[in-house]
Amino acid sequence: MAKHIHIFMNNPTAGAVDGTEISSGDNTLPLTFLLDASESESQAEKCAVRCDTGYKISGILSIYFEGTSSAKWQVATDNNFSDSADALTSADWQNAITLSDVAAANVIFWVKATSSSDENPQNDTSVKLKADGYVEESEE
Repeated sequence: MAKHIHIFMNNPTAGAVDGTEISSGDNTLPLTFLLDASESESQAEKCAVRCDTGYKISGILSIYFEGTSSAKWQVATDNNFSDSADALTSADWQNAITLSDVAAANVIFWVKATSSSDENPQNDTSVKLKADGYVEESEE
């Protein structure tokens, strides 16, 4: 993830500066899903991205996954979903999304993890959530 860009979880608010920051490479606070390995199921989590105060993204910011099992993960732009169940059924889930107008306040997006009934229980730490964009100083 580029310097000055941060991703947050725990029900962040659009346009605010709340949420709990997700780990930046140390896995001390990763985005975690507990899925039933005996069933095919999906869960969604509301997340936010923002820049440090005094910085913004020039143009667009790309959000995507990298890693061995990244095909089990997807992202969606926010459409004012009421909760994760609404996002699961209504969002346009993609392998990657782009966001614009990312600066020092939360821009909401959603993350979905999926399991299949034929996989073994596992603690998969091979997948990384990536945010790529060109950061510049803002005029704020």
